[in-house]
Amino acid sequence: MSERPPPKRPRDPSLSFDFSASFPFPLEAAPAAPAEPVVLSVAELGRTIRGGVDSAFPRAVLVRGEVANARPAASGHLYFTLKDEDEDAMIDVVVYKSSLTPRARGLVKDGSRIRVRGKPAFWAPRGRLQMVGDRVDDEGKGALLEALERLKAKLLAEGLFDPERKRALPSEPRIVGVVTSETGAVIHDIVRVAARRGGAHVLLAPARVQGAGAAESMVRALELLSRIAGVDVIILGRGGGAADDLLAFSDEALVRAVAACRVPVVAAVGHDVDVPLVDFVADARAATPSQAAEMLVPDRAARRALLQKNVALLSRAMQVRLTQQRNEWLRAQGALSDPRLVLASWQQKKDDFDARLAQAAARIASERSRRVAQLGKRLALLHPRVVLVRERAAVDRLTARMASLVSARLARERATLANRAASLDALSPLKVLSRGYAIALTASGQAVRRAGDLKPGDAISLRVHSGKIHAIVAATEGGEAER
Repeated sequence: MSERPPPKRPRDPSLSFDFSASFPFPLEAAPAAPAEPVVLSVAELGRTIRGGVDSAFPRAVLVRGEVANARPAASGHLYFTLKDEDEDAMIDVVVYKSSLTPRARGLVKDGSRIRVRGKPAFWAPRGRLQMVGDRVDDEGKGALLEALERLKAKLLAEGLFDPERKRALPSEPRIVGVVTSETGAVIHDIVRVAARRGGAHVLLAPARVQGAGAAESMVRALELLSRIAGVDVIILGRGGGAADDLLAFSDEALVRAVAACRVPVVAAVGHDVDVPLVDFVADARAATPSQAAEMLVPDRAARRALLQKNVALLSRAMQVRLTQQRNEWLRAQGALSDPRLVLASWQQKKDDFDARLAQAAARIASERSRRVAQLGKRLALLHPRVVLVRERAAVDRLTARMASLVSARLARERATLANRAASLDALSPLKVLSRGYAIALTASGQAVRRAGDLKPGDAISLRVHSGKIHAIVAATEGGEAER
């Protein structure tokens, strides 16, 4: 496939790349051929470069590219590399926690195509140019990620990732084949773990695990180990790395070789963020090569300790069982003693029950007799003759009391009546008239109070003690009539 020339992108005329304002000395004043260059400290050089970058990018810019080596930090910041898809160029990017949104975290994944807004900055402590982003937008999936997803969907449709086709790992493998680099730390870790656990032999098939030709090298090593009859299981692994370093473990030829391998394969690619395709097709997956060795090689010391523990438990269980059987035999032997003693014991129990029954019967009979006597007394008090006598006596007492109360009440009422009659008699007009007084009445029957109430010729009547006297007024003296 022929390489196409990289497209020329128009330069933004608004971007200024004049670094002269940031240098500590004027460029125009510098001599054309100075005898000695200006000596700067590392910090001065860093500040000069940073000032030039800041002045060259007064505003934020938008940069698009494909994400690689995304790695979130414990501080909450997000670090990744933004690669150009058409040219061989990349820049480190950091998005600080204060500018990072959940959506941005989801977009920044290895292989995704994004657009980052931010400003380039020079990081003096590391002497590195990086871009500080404050917003991340989606630009679609990168070409590499799209290719991996198409390959994953294809292999999934063929059934290479089905759990049913995965094989169980051997419990005690004699020879463990390893496909990895002969110069890396992976083989040393596996051998050290296997030696510590005191188990199987390790057979290395050297292969390239990174760079060009790595997938073909691992396929050849895998096929070579699968042809050796004594190999029981194979570890395919490396010690982790960036996403670009793991591309060989997603190669289609390597995935198919793992699926077609004669013995079970354990994928031990030490990378937790990216999952290469061999992890899906392998019979088991380990986080690290050391963990893969621990999964496969049994720990003889632990097994010996477990065996000793089980022997001790079995011995203790047998002793407990024998003790239980001996106790049961002794109890059975005691139960099978002289039958006469057994019968006598039961007879004694019967006598005891009889005595307790007689006592209970006597107690119940006495209680019932006492109850009957109480009920008889209560019934005698409720006999009709007794009730009649008691009620007649009560009636007689109430009659006598009522007669006494009536007599007392009549005496009080008579005394009251006599007192009121005497008072009334003392205030009666007839009582006054009986002493010789008379009451003069007009013709209309009104009492005459003053002489002025009458005039000569008026007819009047005089009420005396024993009758009336009719008269005509001849004359009046004193007192004028009330007007």
